[in-house]
Amino acid sequence: MTTTSDMSRTHQDARQCDRHDHRKGLRTVSILEASKGVLVMLVAFGFAEIIHLHIDLEDSAQNLLNFLQIDPDRRISHALMHAAGRMMDANLITVLGIALMYSSLRFIESYGLWRQRVWAEWLAIVSGAIYLPLELYNLIRRPSAFHWVILLINIAIVVYIAWVRWDEIKSRQRRPVSSARLARD
Repeated sequence: MTTTSDMSRTHQDARQCDRHDHRKGLRTVSILEASKGVLVMLVAFGFAEIIHLHIDLEDSAQNLLNFLQIDPDRRISHALMHAAGRMMDANLITVLGIALMYSSLRFIESYGLWRQRVWAEWLAIVSGAIYLPLELYNLIRRPSAFHWVILLINIAIVVYIAWVRWDEIKSRQRRPVSSARLARD
């Protein structure tokens, strides 16, 4: 004789067979997003510490280039000196505020992906897709292996999360049919 709990267990088993388990993939993306948030906060607090200690970034950048024996006429030298000059002009509160907002968004997204929340999956798709045009622009402007890697990782994440959403939607559409079949059998 089949009890109600046995039937519900059968329905649950059938549902689990119909859908893919995305936990490992979502948790991998979650760890990546949390890592991005931590990295941004470390860079922001490092910047704040440099400003707090009144370190001249342009002198530090020049010393670094001299230490590494990088030719001052190379493009990387110009980029480093330009970035150091811009950082000296940046408003510390603005930089920390932007870093905090960005990191908070990454941590919230990471939490939601770890817990397999639908809202986090949509957030990951939208927030990842927003960066694609900027990454393409950077790749076209200055092609490098680094830009290629960043672009391909971001595309892979957006496509994977979109596939997870698609798979979940299709799984929900198939469930009533599977349940009806089990009820007949």
